[in-house]
Amino acid sequence: MTHSSTPFDVCIRGAGIVGRSLALMLAAQQLRVALVHKAAAEPSETGHSDVRAYSLNMASKQLLSDLRCRPEGEACTPILQMQIQGDQGGDLRFDAAAQGVEALNWMVDVPVLEAKLAQAVAYQTYIEEMAEPASAPLTVICEGRASQTRAELAVNFEVKHYAQHALACRIQTTEPHHQVARQWFQNTHGPEILALLPIGGENSHVWAVVWSLTPERAQTLLHADAVEFGTQLAAASQQVAGAVQLTSERAVWPLQLAKANRWIGLLPPTSATPKSQAFALAGDAAHAIHPLAGQGLNVGLGDVAELARVIQTKEFWRPLNDLKLLRRYERARQAEVWAMAWVTDGLQRLFAQPALPVQKLRNWGMSGFNQFSPLKKWMAQHAMKSAS
Repeated sequence: MTHSSTPFDVCIRGAGIVGRSLALMLAAQQLRVALVHKAAAEPSETGHSDVRAYSLNMASKQLLSDLRCRPEGEACTPILQMQIQGDQGGDLRFDAAAQGVEALNWMVDVPVLEAKLAQAVAYQTYIEEMAEPASAPLTVICEGRASQTRAELAVNFEVKHYAQHALACRIQTTEPHHQVARQWFQNTHGPEILALLPIGGENSHVWAVVWSLTPERAQTLLHADAVEFGTQLAAASQQVAGAVQLTSERAVWPLQLAKANRWIGLLPPTSATPKSQAFALAGDAAHAIHPLAGQGLNVGLGDVAELARVIQTKEFWRPLNDLKLLRRYERARQAEVWAMAWVTDGLQRLFAQPALPVQKLRNWGMSGFNQFSPLKKWMAQHAMKSAS
């Protein structure tokens, strides 16, 4: 590690997956990085790591592979098919073989990924892990959606609260998952979105569950005994893999669509840091979207890739605290993130409509889209390859 007397080029506040990945990418450019641990401020990137499921698209998989931090074996499960069902017979399917790719995405074991990133950081001589922020021309805020630094900088974080909570857990079924991810849009108990995501390797019987529910039903299922919970989940998933056994604790949290009104700016000068210092937001400190598309981590790693690219390709004379430089990052990422947020928010609102004519129309559209191969193939390829 570097010595604390060494001046830093970048200070990263937040040592979750996004923060550590960015630190490693910038260190690879021989930039001196201070990585600040603020565990209490990172709930969305490090919380629920034992039950939450993270999906990697091709861009994120490549980024972590380049950092030599991608989980392997049973800790990284390739998804070969994705099956989505509506609440009135709608059906949509994606297949890796039909797309000509090895997998649609990869489900990763979060503790393994975090451990690999932590180990890589520990061996990187350009990174120093710290308990308090250090002075640097550029500070990148990766503290998650509850970021204290963002609040101190008076950056407005616009939040739209959904009338849904997410329930996450791990289950084991009598039948293996065959690397097929499944999702159901339902309205039996109000608008619900249930996702069963294969984990544990190719021949595993283990799934990660992400279930978007009304707050009341989420609390009911959170406190139900394991047998009753398994019965409810088996019914909601149409018993596609047989009997269900709960194998973990259950976690519940409110869902929201959120965005910071600005992603870059100047830090206020202090007596200790009179020189101009800039900041940039990344990961959940900048945005939050509905989990129905499974793109949360991909969006955050997209921020990492773009900020690292902007810094690496900057003019040699331009400093890291140059706002014109940082606006390149802000413009590029806001366009990608808002597009993803628009899609997920639109789908959530569409399937929250209880009217029967709307239900029939959206399910007809889902099945029709499933039959239109060129558009479906384009959408799948964009989701798999996009850095967002």
